[in-house]
Amino acid sequence: MHILLTGGTGLIGRHLCRHWLAQGHRLTVWSRRPEAVAILCGEGVRGITELDELEAVDHLDAVVNLAGAPIADRPWTASRRNLLWSSRIALTEQLLAWLGRREQRPGVLISGSAVGWYGDGGERELTEDLPPVVEDFASQLCIAWEETACRAQAQGIRVVLVRTGLVLASDGGFLSRLRLPFKLGLGGPVGNGRQWMPWIHIDDQVALIDFLLQRTDASGPYNACAPEPVRNREFAKQLGRALHRPAVIPLPGLLLKAGLGEMSNLLLGGQRAYPARLLAAGFTFRFNDLQSALGNLSSRL
Repeated sequence: MHILLTGGTGLIGRHLCRHWLAQGHRLTVWSRRPEAVAILCGEGVRGITELDELEAVDHLDAVVNLAGAPIADRPWTASRRNLLWSSRIALTEQLLAWLGRREQRPGVLISGSAVGWYGDGGERELTEDLPPVVEDFASQLCIAWEETACRAQAQGIRVVLVRTGLVLASDGGFLSRLRLPFKLGLGGPVGNGRQWMPWIHIDDQVALIDFLLQRTDASGPYNACAPEPVRNREFAKQLGRALHRPAVIPLPGLLLKAGLGEMSNLLLGGQRAYPARLLAAGFTFRFNDLQSALGNLSSRL
């Protein structure tokens, strides 16, 4: 199978490339740094800077669209919001325009999204059949990203939307930001610590994307998060235990709001997301509970 990836050098993309290389698939990554693709994604993965580097006769089976500037790296200034928008929506529009010019099109587009699509869900269990609860900037960003990707259906392409939670991995992502403060004994709950945290182990994230790629009847949104979300306070407690450090120093919500503005909603709000459609389709999570996931990763953190 020939798979084209955007965002292939990111955390999820790198792990996907290694997984699919081992399966013998042919991989192409659309990247601003094509010279780094083979180093980050694996020998044999081709990096391109322009989509037109793929010839019209070059058969393409699937597209996995994960590109997007990190949403939590910097405060949401006007310029940052524009970058977050263009790196997702404008890039997806460019991708669809290119696909529309091809005579041979892939059978499936798997497009990234996030559980932030729902906004702050409070105590409500969020399954894929529910509408957004609160439309803040992060939610609006995800909604527009999904709506753009769904336009590929008009080209006869099956569209799968992967609403990812907090990805737990030893080589990047959410845990890499927490590692230092927790190892210094400065970790603890954020705000009141009651907000829900939908999480997923990187191995399950890769496995479910591969699962959705292979299932020709899979389409629409899927919550990519473990079946057992935890509250922020419990997450901090279990991470501290996995790192053999205390986790009792709270980070006040007022301080976060003052320093981060609207972006603080990412930390102070949450989603009690449940992967109803994945489970109904027969997907089996390897890591259902947080303790097993952190236990698997702790030796590498």
